Amino acid sequence: MSMRKNNISDKVKIKHKAGNTVSISLVYLFLSLWALVVLFPFYWMLLSSVKSYSAYTAEFTPKFFTLSPTLQNYREAFTTVPLGRYFINTVIFTVLTTAIMLAVIIFAAYAFSRLEFKGKNFVFIAFLSLMMIPNELVVITNFVTITNLDLRNTFTGLILPSVVSVFYIYLLKENFSQIPDVLYYASKVDGTSDIKYLLKVVVPISRPTLVTVAILKIIECWNSYVWPRLITDDQNYYLVSNGIQEIRENGFGRENIPAMMAAVVVISLPLIIIFLVFRRRIMEGVSRGGIKG
Repeated sequence: MSMRKNNISDKVKIKHKAGNTVSISLVYLFLSLWALVVLFPFYWMLLSSVKSYSAYTAEFTPKFFTLSPTLQNYREAFTTVPLGRYFINTVIFTVLTTAIMLAVIIFAAYAFSRLEFKGKNFVFIAFLSLMMIPNELVVITNFVTITNLDLRNTFTGLILPSVVSVFYIYLLKENFSQIPDVLYYASKVDGTSDIKYLLKVVVPISRPTLVTVAILKIIECWNSYVWPRLITDDQNYYLVSNGIQEIRENGFGRENIPAMMAAVVVISLPLIIIFLVFRRRIMEGVSRGGIKG
């Protein structure tokens, strides 16, 4: 009787294991197909960028490979429009905006998480309520303000509306709140000021989250389109997003699709590299910011 029960138990285990194997296989199959769907536009963009204009226009039926790749399109992308200047402008805008924003949100998050002042909870709730206002609703106000300050076609005008983020302040505030209170009280016993405690203790402990915020802000700045398009009409301050639009409207974009794709590849490559290198840090920082305990 005991042997029979054991045989039945073994059969159940085998069936359960086989069922799990099938389920896992189906999940991986679905994820693989979905990955192909997501990655195909990038593959098509890269493939089109290495096709010659004549080869591209001669294809009545699109081909998913090429036997004669060329880099001529990339040369045209940098010579037809000042793409190099747009790159430099974007780097300046991204670095300055990210650095200033980090300074602002670190001090703001520390104030909400550690300092005690009258009306703190009310101010924080009011601050969080700003997250419910779409960014598009404040664009006109920002545009009027920057115009009245005579800051159009300047890096200051580009940067100022992007140096505060309610979401990142909230994320950092939750992260700072996880740091044990005993560290703060011990620092006070040693006579450490709040600024020194913030810079010497809080910031090093929260480095993964800060790195994540910095990376996400870099991606956000690099992809900025609406605000740079509104506030700049001088080529000396164009970003890469403006450059793509200029290529499409005035350059070779409407006719020479391969050269247009080459420009898009060049502009997208830094973000792809950043995401591939720091993808684990991004996920780790976001998860740490959302877990209390």
